[in-house]
Amino acid sequence: MKLWVVFCLSLLLAELRTGLCQQVKRRKDIGENRIRPGGKRVKMRHPKLKEGGGKGHSLLTQVLDKGRFLRLGQTISLAPGKNMELRCKGNNIGWSYPTYLDTFNDSRLSIRQSDRYSQLILMSPSAADTGPYSCWVIVCDGAECEKDHDRAYVSYIYFKDKDNLFVPSAIHFQIVYLHPDRPAVVPCRVTDPQAKTSLHREFPPEEITTNQTQVTYDPTKGFVLQSPRPEHQGVFYCKAEAKGTPQVSIKYQLLYVEVPSGPPFVNLEASSDSVRGGDNVNMTCTVLGEPEVDISFTWTYPGQGQRPVHIQTSRRLVNRGLGYTTLLTQSVMTVEDMETIDFGSYTCTAKSKNGETIVSTRITSK
Repeated sequence: MKLWVVFCLSLLLAELRTGLCQQVKRRKDIGENRIRPGGKRVKMRHPKLKEGGGKGHSLLTQVLDKGRFLRLGQTISLAPGKNMELRCKGNNIGWSYPTYLDTFNDSRLSIRQSDRYSQLILMSPSAADTGPYSCWVIVCDGAECEKDHDRAYVSYIYFKDKDNLFVPSAIHFQIVYLHPDRPAVVPCRVTDPQAKTSLHREFPPEEITTNQTQVTYDPTKGFVLQSPRPEHQGVFYCKAEAKGTPQVSIKYQLLYVEVPSGPPFVNLEASSDSVRGGDNVNMTCTVLGEPEVDISFTWTYPGQGQRPVHIQTSRRLVNRGLGYTTLLTQSVMTVEDMETIDFGSYTCTAKSKNGETIVSTRITSK
């Protein structure tokens, strides 16, 4: 009996040793160290996972004192008065900056391109220079060039000025159109992102409270009305405060627009459809549209190139009930002293950024 027990224990011990050896062998197969054919031991390196999402580092930098550089993030605050130099790597670079610098052909701004980078220099920046500054790589194929959107970089730069909490404006009263199908912005931007800003209606006097759904505030844009309604009309202003006396912005007239976006809605009328020779005829081409969308007119008519005509264009805002505001644009063609060549079809084409509409009317002889 004792011999039998000893025999079983021996078999069990042998099995355990075999399993342990196999486990150690497997660990060596997948371990941190391996032996090359030459007998040298090398350390295995696990592959690093690449970090995903977003573009690489920005190529847009600010030149600091003594040859130091600062890579710009989404926003940065600078002191006014001190010259600013930005650089963007690349041998063919495009730039954008606050539009008024172009509007007034500001000599304080200069851009230079070198072999390795482009530099933008703004002398004596002020609160009015607050805004987005961006650069991008321009890719050319022969004579055709385009912006490389994958290598475009932008930074919003605040020039903090305690005496100008709002970005100065060249006008003192601005119209903001409210559309039912898209957000509207009351553009009271600030020069200090930490300023406490509020929106106020002039009459009846009240403060418009912000929330995360209907009314929001972005210091780089202003107050955003996500779903404009007719009751949002009126005269508004913004108030800002940052460790001092509150300051007030310019005033904004908010007008609700009735006409939705789309090709122009056109109506063409003649003073008379049937006239005699020698009569005068007026053709009026009328468009009701969005106040901020420009309309252009072109005419085709029977005596074109042979007979003189007079064309006059006008535009004005009109209220169409319940506080709705629409832009009425008209082009009036006048044909004087009608002749045989003048009878026929008159066509008006109204064109905007949203499309074009063509309408016609016919003038006949009595």
